[in-house]
Amino acid sequence: MDHNDLFKEFPPVSTEAWEAKINKDLKGADYEKKLIWKTDEGFRIKPYYRNEDLKEIDYLDNLPGDFPFNRGNQKKGNDWFIRQDIKVKGIEDANKKAHDLLIKGVDSIGFILDENHTYSYGEIDLLYKNIIAESIESNFVCGEASQNILEVILQLVKNYNRKLEKIRGSVDFDPLGSYSLKGKFPVSAEDSFNRCKVLIHTASHLPNFRVLAIHGQYFRNSGGGIIEELAFSLSMAVEYLTQLTDRGLSINDIAPRMKFNFAVGPNYFMEIAKLRAARLLWANIVRAYGISSDEIAKMHIHTITSIWNKTVYDPHVNLLRTTTESMSSIIGGTDSLMVNPFDHTYQSPNEFSERIARNQQLLLKEESYLDKVSDPAAGSYFIENLTDSIVQEAWKLFLEVEGNGGWLHAFQKGFVQSKIKATAEMRDMAIAQRKVNILGTNQYPNFTEHIEKEISKEVFTAEDLTAEGAEAETLKPYRGAHAFEQLRYKTDRYALKNRRPKVFMLTFGNLAKRRARAQFACNFFACAGFEVIDNIGFGSIAKGVEAALQAEADIVVLCSSDDEYLDIASEACQVLSGKTKIVVAGYPKGLVDKLEAVGVEGFVHVRSNVLQELMRYQRAMDVDQ
Repeated sequence: MDHNDLFKEFPPVSTEAWEAKINKDLKGADYEKKLIWKTDEGFRIKPYYRNEDLKEIDYLDNLPGDFPFNRGNQKKGNDWFIRQDIKVKGIEDANKKAHDLLIKGVDSIGFILDENHTYSYGEIDLLYKNIIAESIESNFVCGEASQNILEVILQLVKNYNRKLEKIRGSVDFDPLGSYSLKGKFPVSAEDSFNRCKVLIHTASHLPNFRVLAIHGQYFRNSGGGIIEELAFSLSMAVEYLTQLTDRGLSINDIAPRMKFNFAVGPNYFMEIAKLRAARLLWANIVRAYGISSDEIAKMHIHTITSIWNKTVYDPHVNLLRTTTESMSSIIGGTDSLMVNPFDHTYQSPNEFSERIARNQQLLLKEESYLDKVSDPAAGSYFIENLTDSIVQEAWKLFLEVEGNGGWLHAFQKGFVQSKIKATAEMRDMAIAQRKVNILGTNQYPNFTEHIEKEISKEVFTAEDLTAEGAEAETLKPYRGAHAFEQLRYKTDRYALKNRRPKVFMLTFGNLAKRRARAQFACNFFACAGFEVIDNIGFGSIAKGVEAALQAEADIVVLCSSDDEYLDIASEACQVLSGKTKIVVAGYPKGLVDKLEAVGVEGFVHVRSNVLQELMRYQRAMDVDQ
């Protein structure tokens, strides 16, 4: 059967015909404003894409596993390592936990070690007791202890006669990443890069062991966007290439020793495209140095679910977030993935949350078969165009960094930080105004959820690791939900010793308007942890006022239509003024002055800065004292 027969009944439709139909349906509305999405990353997304939109993209005929690796590093399949980390407090306990994780489906372990401790052969041998190093990926989060750990690992695998080419894993030595968080090198810059060189020499017998980490997630979790994360990661990696080739190493020695660590966030299709774009850009950068084979230009990617969009309140929503993020990462072709447990934002993850995090990946592999198909996004008009747009924008920013003297000089001058700050401020404002929703935090909170236990204030503030004597401004990772959560937590703490503030919906008049506005206002004030009292509707304004007084409401929200507000406010304010705060749900422009004149003290509406307004009401009720 000719597959073309399937479409004989559907004649092709030209782009011009589609555009004519769209403009007709818009009835004169601005096409650009209504249908073009202008991303935070600086480019435009059309409402639809067609085959003709692929004509200008010149790398679409590549096969998976072929340069420039936009379609992934693997020629067949899409397998990845399922990773979980273990904080090593006791060697025996860590070994026992590693066994448990490996039995339950994990095939990549990250041991978080004390970088200030010098580990002995015996300690690491005990850590690996009854674990076959060739069967898993072994990663060590050990910072300054990287050389110590690498030497011990090399000695161990030789003594146990392991096949060196089958030892896969990494240490995370990254003096530039540490510099971005602390503002200074632990030793001099010269010594730091010399240590990188020694690590690469030490690892020369372990062809699949990576010793230099590029922590792109630092940029993303500090409020930066996809373009900043990608461009600054590439620039940081090029800084290493420059420093190490100047010290006599070959590109063939350096590039295969690098592992890129990216945060994967909630923008599903953009994250898929980001990983595809990252490999393409890196491959072309590395090839420019003159490589012995295309294999050298492969980017090794480890992804971690982002902390930036995770929440303390309604934390089980984090499970939904990490599921889509995992899918983006896998479809984008990650080499390994770690899903942060849903409760890691506010406590040490427990057995249940770790199990769920692990099983999310196992389900995607064993039941959704995402490991079976190479580059499943290939050929998608939308994703291919997203990939190309990210390539173009990230390359522009990368060249800006290089024009500022490379990553280290650009960071010392504040260029990197200024770019991230600008994006972070824009993202924070979008959350404050609810242009971006964080479910359960700035939108649709669980009205009955309260945190009664004491939580460290560090949970609600940015992480500041700035070292004494720092010579550069540092990056400070934080979560976008911080400000709203801090606000709500203040209310919860206040309510332990005082009555929780009450917000009463005085609903009257037009049925559709009063219901819609009451629901909006309930959602608005519940984001601050206030108790909200909704009402179906009152037969008279007087009955509504009486009910509000009986409820001892701290705030009364008038919910009706714009046309009815002045009459309602005039009558309600006569009784309620001085006894409670009176707010209008909506913003009737022509009546604002008159409503304020009769006693209305505020307006809540879709253009409100929700965060600022809720902070104002908290202050008025002494909740934040």
